[in-house]
Amino acid sequence: MLRGNSPTRTDEKGRLKVPADFKRDIDEGYESARFYITSRNGQTAELHPMEEWEKIEQKLASVPTSNPYRKKFLEITNYYGQVVDMDAQGRLLLPALLREKANLKGDVAVVGMLTYLEVRNLEAYSKQIEENPLSDEDANALSELGI
Repeated sequence: MLRGNSPTRTDEKGRLKVPADFKRDIDEGYESARFYITSRNGQTAELHPMEEWEKIEQKLASVPTSNPYRKKFLEITNYYGQVVDMDAQGRLLLPALLREKANLKGDVAVVGMLTYLEVRNLEAYSKQIEENPLSDEDANALSELGI
């Protein structure tokens, strides 16, 4: 499981060094150092270990091609998406289009989302968390999910 937040930086070439705790979990949990890096909204980068992304693709393959939600999801995730191999130093090159759109230059937050990592502009992420704390409505919805 990928969990927690590890603030870090991207380098001048747009490479992200995967934080040590996450790298260890990835090395132990996945056979490949290959990732599908994409976004659903252009504001965050999703770093999916290829094994996890392939599970999503398998589910999508069972949905009729005429389904408009399937088509929209694929259009957006393919627009931003790129297969990337982690290098020997544990770095991933974030796709240029996504780096620019999500402002993933300099300080970023790398957040564990259980089966993938999310990379966000640290300043924007901090502001969002401060402005949108968990509400009573959120707590009730989570309670209905058994959480």
